[in-house]
Parts: sequence; C-alpha cells; structure tokens
Amino acid sequence: MMGEAKKKSARRENREAALQFLYMWDINPHEVFNFALSDFFEHQARPRDYYAFAEALVCGVVDHQQEIDITIQKYTQNWAFSRIAKVDLAILRLALYELFHCLDIPPIVSINGAIDLSKEFSHEDSKRFINGILDKVRADLKRPSRKPADDDA
Repeated sequence: MMGEAKKKSARRENREAALQFLYMWDINPHEVFNFALSDFFEHQARPRDYYAFAEALVCGVVDHQQEIDITIQKYTQNWAFSRIAKVDLAILRLALYELFHCLDIPPIVSINGAIDLSKEFSHEDSKRFINGILDKVRADLKRPSRKPADDDA
C-alpha cells in the first residue's frame, strides 16, 4: 500500500533531493542557480532546513563540477563522457563530491549511497557501472574506506 512505504533516513532523503536537483540542473542549466535552488527546495515535502545536507552537496558539486567531471573522464577511459546517462552522471558527481570533500563520511558509505540511488532512479545495469567507477576511485584514495578521514591532519 502507498502509506506503508519504507521509511528513509534523513541522509538518504537529502541525497535523493540533491540527485534530483543535479539532474534537473544538468537538463536545464540556463536558470539562475540561486533562484533554481530556492525554488526546488520550496517545493519539497519538508521545510528547507531539513535539506541542509542536500543543499551543501548540490553547492559543492556545482562549485567543483569541472574537477569532478575530469575525474569521471579519467575513470571511464573506454566510455565516452557524452554517453553516460544524465541520471548516472548526477549520481557519480554527487558520490565523487562526497568522496573528495565530505571527509566525515566514510568512502564506503558514499559509494553505497550512490548504488542505492542508482537502484531507485536509474537503469538496472547502472549500479554495476557506477560501482565500478567509484570502486576504482576509492582504491586510489589516500584514506580508509570504512572510517571518516582523520581530522588531526
């Protein structure tokens, strides 16, 4: 039944909202960013402050999109960047931003979050593609996979 949907964590809902905005922004990038972001969050089911994590992810991805896209191209050498499905590209951008800039999140958590998003929002085969790329990136990271980065540095 519709009312019995599986309860999602706040972090999961925030990742979904970030993914939806990034996908929308990639399809219609001509809008004024701040207006588009405000408008998007005004139309969500919860108050805007609930989506603080999503907003931080979106802003981070947009601010670092060029370096993120270069990383995607590096790890998809045998796949034309233009052939990556828009939703998969948004998932990869989101996950790579988390891997490189959200050091309080263990890499494996970011990767699992991306795979969960791909299962819900993309094609059945996308999870293998996304997992393959993110696993290669994870192997090259200079931090533990299952723990947040050490803040002492």
